[in-house]
Amino acid sequence: MTSFAISRSTRESRIALALMGLLCLAMLAGPLWLDRNGLRLASEFLIYLTLASLWNLLAGYAGLASVGQHAYVGLGGYLLFGWTILLGLPPLLAAPVAGLVGALVALPVSALVFRLKGAYFAIGTWVVAEVFMLLAAQVSSLGGGSGVSLPIAAVRAIADTRDMRERLVYWETALVAIGLIGAMYVLLRSRWGLALQAIRDAEPAASACGVEVAAIKRRVYVFASAGAAMLGALVFLAKLRISPSAAFSVNDWTAFVIFITVIGGIGRVEGPLVGTIVYFALRETLSHLGPVYLIVMGAIAVAVMLFAPSGLAGMLAQRTGLQVFPLGRRLTLPVPQDNPAQK
Repeated sequence: MTSFAISRSTRESRIALALMGLLCLAMLAGPLWLDRNGLRLASEFLIYLTLASLWNLLAGYAGLASVGQHAYVGLGGYLLFGWTILLGLPPLLAAPVAGLVGALVALPVSALVFRLKGAYFAIGTWVVAEVFMLLAAQVSSLGGGSGVSLPIAAVRAIADTRDMRERLVYWETALVAIGLIGAMYVLLRSRWGLALQAIRDAEPAASACGVEVAAIKRRVYVFASAGAAMLGALVFLAKLRISPSAAFSVNDWTAFVIFITVIGGIGRVEGPLVGTIVYFALRETLSHLGPVYLIVMGAIAVAVMLFAPSGLAGMLAQRTGLQVFPLGRRLTLPVPQDNPAQK
């Protein structure tokens, strides 16, 4: 009887996970080796990487091409300011509360937008984000349409010095980002992940095999919305000021996130990481060119979609067979050995 084994990792993936663990430790120790500008850049990198990973989970696995996730980024930012200004509570505790409220808000919103399909779903999520922005502009106690700054008392409640405040905000951002990305990876390697991969590959076939497509999609939407709300609170905790146009910016929190995911590779764990690295490399080298910078980004996005539809990470995997973060299972058969009795 032939024996076999099920393998869920490769030598390359084990090395990659070890390197990612070291990278996470390095990011958590960022205040020890990064200056103020370095901390700001590292924090933005983690924010965009996590937002892109959440959008990749939505569009790449659940088939939910939402263009309105900036609704929850803005919601999280305004929950932070309401939490501190109206209730007088510690700002550092706003992120987990924003995640909880974001999940609760996503439940009725999903019941509404899930009635729409395809392009109508995408437009519907964008309309929801616009409604959120208009509602935020009506809250006069939070500055209305002009926005509001975090009170000095609330800023000092974080820490007495600016350096310590920036370190605490960075550490919370790093912990939230690492926690969300780690939770997504664990999710994708679970039986829910198998269901999501089935939905990604062939939704009708997944439904025919007993996968509860609608329920799983709704859970993913709620999770992604909660994560975006937490990140929104952290973004504006670092900025110390918020306005409706900044909080619900479709360019900052949706367009650039989609760009990152598309060029990195939709439906691949490595895609958002590759895309975020490319995006920050372009931004740091070309942003001083003004409109030319956006033209170059658009041209790169079009070129990738034409010549590498699966993204840069997908193209590398197709050409080399390398899977840094495999999600599937591999059947490993024993290597047959010569039988001396047969010679």
